[in-house]
Amino acid sequence: MPRKKKLILNAFVEMCSGHQSPGLWAHPDDESHRFNDIEHWVKLARLLESGKFHGMFIADVMGTYDVYDGPRNISHAARSGAQLPVNEPLVVVPAMAAATKNIGFGVTISTTYEQPYYLARRLSTVDHLTKGR
Repeated sequence: MPRKKKLILNAFVEMCSGHQSPGLWAHPDDESHRFNDIEHWVKLARLLESGKFHGMFIADVMGTYDVYDGPRNISHAARSGAQLPVNEPLVVVPAMAAATKNIGFGVTISTTYEQPYYLARRLSTVDHLTKGR
């Protein structure tokens, strides 16, 4: 009998009001406007874990989209809220990990703008607080 393949589910999000789903804000159940609310992230982590997701990846971006009608023109991104503003993703991970048991977390971090020691220290601290999740 052939072995069954295991399905691995990972959520892809960003700490902003409008990520990769333009117009989703118009849906009655959309809560992306709560991207500044820690309870929103804890609730999302619990929901994903209850749905048997294995992980949540929180993307980050170090600038704004400036290509359309550009170069260096952020007016369209700013007007539409296209991944703007964006919060730093690592800070919510300990709260979500404390409220869940199994789901793993990943974040984008820019090594270009970080001092190596402080970045390693911050990542190590979160790794310990989340017990490796």
